[in-house]
Amino acid sequence: MVPIFTLKLNHKINPRMVAVGKFDGVHPCLTAATQAGKVFIHNPHDRGQRPATHRLSQSTQDSDISLLNINQAVTCLTAGTLGPNTTGDTLLVGSQTNLLAYDVHDNTDVFYRDVTDGANAIVLGKLGDISSPLAIIGGNCALQGFDYEGNDHFWTVRFDANTSHRITSLLVGSEDFDIRVFKEDQLVSELNENETVTSLCHMHGSRFGYALANGTVGVYDRTARYWRIKSKNHAMSIHAFDLNADGVVELITGWSNGKIDARSDRTGEVIFKDNFSSSVAGVVEGDYRLDGQVQLICTSIEGEVRGYLPASKDLKGNLMDSNAEQDRIRELSQRRQNLLLELRNYEENAKGVSQTNSGMGVIPANTQLQTTLSVRAATEAQKAHVELSISTPNETIIRAVLIFAEGIFEGESHVVHPSVQNLSGCVRVPIIPPKDIPVDLHIKAFVGGRTSTQFHVFEITRQLPRFSMYEVTEDSPAAPAGTVSFSINERPQRVVMWLNQNFLLPEVVESPNVTFHSLRGGGLMSFHMASNGQVDEFHSVHQKLTADMADHSNYIRNMLVQAEDARLMADMKTMKKRYRELFDLNRDLINEYTIRSNNHNALLARLKSVNQAIQRAGRLRVGKPKNQVIAACRDAIKSNNINALFRIMRAGTASS
Repeated sequence: MVPIFTLKLNHKINPRMVAVGKFDGVHPCLTAATQAGKVFIHNPHDRGQRPATHRLSQSTQDSDISLLNINQAVTCLTAGTLGPNTTGDTLLVGSQTNLLAYDVHDNTDVFYRDVTDGANAIVLGKLGDISSPLAIIGGNCALQGFDYEGNDHFWTVRFDANTSHRITSLLVGSEDFDIRVFKEDQLVSELNENETVTSLCHMHGSRFGYALANGTVGVYDRTARYWRIKSKNHAMSIHAFDLNADGVVELITGWSNGKIDARSDRTGEVIFKDNFSSSVAGVVEGDYRLDGQVQLICTSIEGEVRGYLPASKDLKGNLMDSNAEQDRIRELSQRRQNLLLELRNYEENAKGVSQTNSGMGVIPANTQLQTTLSVRAATEAQKAHVELSISTPNETIIRAVLIFAEGIFEGESHVVHPSVQNLSGCVRVPIIPPKDIPVDLHIKAFVGGRTSTQFHVFEITRQLPRFSMYEVTEDSPAAPAGTVSFSINERPQRVVMWLNQNFLLPEVVESPNVTFHSLRGGGLMSFHMASNGQVDEFHSVHQKLTADMADHSNYIRNMLVQAEDARLMADMKTMKKRYRELFDLNRDLINEYTIRSNNHNALLARLKSVNQAIQRAGRLRVGKPKNQVIAACRDAIKSNNINALFRIMRAGTASS
């Protein structure tokens, strides 16, 4: 697949500041920001000289280009329909202090507004119940929406600098590593990433693409991430475009090394790629040849422009050149060699067992990889960290450990390779999470004997809890200077479960009243929860835990059947997977039983307190009134009428 047109413009283009607009309502014009506070407008379809104004002038280097003088460093731009009375699209240009809406066709300002919060990103579209289109500006900590007259119709506070957004509801990316979805001005969902969000693009339905400052690009569907890849280069621009004509848009990415690639929205597989001689500045689309076909338009920072048509259907989605088949054959050949090598290793291992019974390269059948996570306070030799301990239960040794974790290690992977003198069955890895986010640790360990030359690879995944850099403290500190009090419709045991799931605790906590010491800042964080109606809450927790244990028991029976089926069919991989799941479920059941037992004991204690209170209320009366008070109290408890219970105990009757 080759470009259908190529242009060489004599203007350098600022990255991420490229748009296509029909400023006269008919002819598409490539528009981009340049250095020295200028915006060029390339219009090869209308070569008539426009009258020069205080802003717009003709380029002396190219008769097809007009220059718009902004006289400030441009931070963002876009083009689109803004007002009902304009001939064509409106050009919007943002700087750190102002927003300019410009009518290119009539060479006039539509409006010019101060934007004190700055303009880091801009998008045009309709939002919520507002009838007219809005120019929505993302600043350092706020979002503003202006109509075609420059009136501010929308405003909401953000949490950090806005770097990119698209109107799908309102999708906002920021420098604090988060992607947030707004319904008008209400935050409805939040996605945590591990780097600054630099670009977002709506694809189709609820699916959208994203790019991060560390070279990551990927696709989300609502809050579920479909796929992501990470490159050593930076993604300069992303765009959704159906390049293989299959009816579904692909994610087009322009990279800092000049590469352009198109990836499947479902799998991330590359279906097309091309290269510029310099970094890509922007990727847009438009019918630039006026032949009724929309082209994908890619630009480089040196002013090179290429246009690509969607593939014809006879290519059947294969946009790569003829070498694709050879690459596939080469890939399958390499895979065949790897499988043959693996088979030869298994044969050597079996031969060693049968002839010498030495176990060279073979590990005991009961070998398992065990992992634990614990909090370690700072010492003179080492910073505060979370310690990941990886061990085996027998005489085998761990030769190397490879850990993949998003946002923790540089390059997202970390290798521990103990020296020959320090080989053992246990490896400890210090981990320092930079933020309070949950992270999956994908662990691969090479396990074998001390004299082994070949090793078994064990794979396991552990989740690092969100608040792993906090240590439980038993001290009784003074009350903190800053406090927050609020009411929640949750039972104390639900809060206890949340604490156990989101903190690294040496043992299961049984109360929501707990104090943590921050390993990052050194401060204290205390939780204290007071609850009303504790008997009802304990009853509810008891019922829920019983139901959960029944569900787990049914699930265990199903897993056990699947594991045995896999064993009978000699599917060892599936069998091991099912038994690992059974092990995790069994551990969860034990933890749930501990919580259920504690909840039951607490319930008995509360019921005992209630009965003692009723007895004391009865002793205040003599004879028939005593029996009537006790009976009325029992009836109030049965009907779950707590207010009536209090009135009966105080006044002897439920009537006020």
